[in-house]
Amino acid sequence: MEQDITHYNRQAWDVAVERNSQWTVPVDEATIAAARQGDWSFTLTIARPVPRAWFPPVAGADVLCLAGAGGQQGPILAAAGARVTVFDLSPQQLAQDRYVARREGLEITTLEGDMLDLSIFAADSFDLIVHPCSNLFVPEVRPVWREAFRILRPGGVLISGFANPVMYLFDQELADNGVLQVRHRIPYSDLTSLSDEERAHLRADMQPLEFGHTLEDQIGGQTDAGFVITGFYEDGWPDAKLNEYLPTFIATRAVKPGRFAKS
Repeated sequence: MEQDITHYNRQAWDVAVERNSQWTVPVDEATIAAARQGDWSFTLTIARPVPRAWFPPVAGADVLCLAGAGGQQGPILAAAGARVTVFDLSPQQLAQDRYVARREGLEITTLEGDMLDLSIFAADSFDLIVHPCSNLFVPEVRPVWREAFRILRPGGVLISGFANPVMYLFDQELADNGVLQVRHRIPYSDLTSLSDEERAHLRADMQPLEFGHTLEDQIGGQTDAGFVITGFYEDGWPDAKLNEYLPTFIATRAVKPGRFAKS
């Protein structure tokens, strides 16, 4: 089943690139030029930029953009002086990073793979991992945190964005029309929480399969893996009905204990 999910979501994200989804549009030349001058920022959630104070020194750092292709965060960090590796499931998303690298003369390594299997990387390989809202596309999240901890160097930083599971409580079709009706239990899964008809509709439209993880797995999973969480903020989708009541996305800064890391 896990292989089926991986294969399907790989195809779905390739289709998202063809459809010009906002998460697949590469950054422009002006953004890269500014990053080269030290003026840069990006989001890992929806709208709120990651605080610059969350980042360790980027110039010369080994950075992994984990399940974060699309020609967005990776090229910015490379332009700011980092040695960047982008690891993602979707070949077409990775192609966006290579496109920006060619266009701007940047050094970026792109590798295709599943965030649940980071065995390609040795322990203590990176100073910083940037992980945008992508773990909602895998059925388990704790393996992601454990592997991120393993491949970070002591004192390394993991910056992550993820969905607040409360957004999966409600019937999505009704919510899209402004009606919040509780329907699902958390943890949520497109594989088990939807009817066969609804799931067939998602697949026919090549929408990625989603999974709503508990906060215990999202936040407790990081601390159980060994991380110390040193930063937290919330963000929301401005046009979503639920956002009138609470933020629907979360970002955390987590540190692997060891040498001094900027707090």
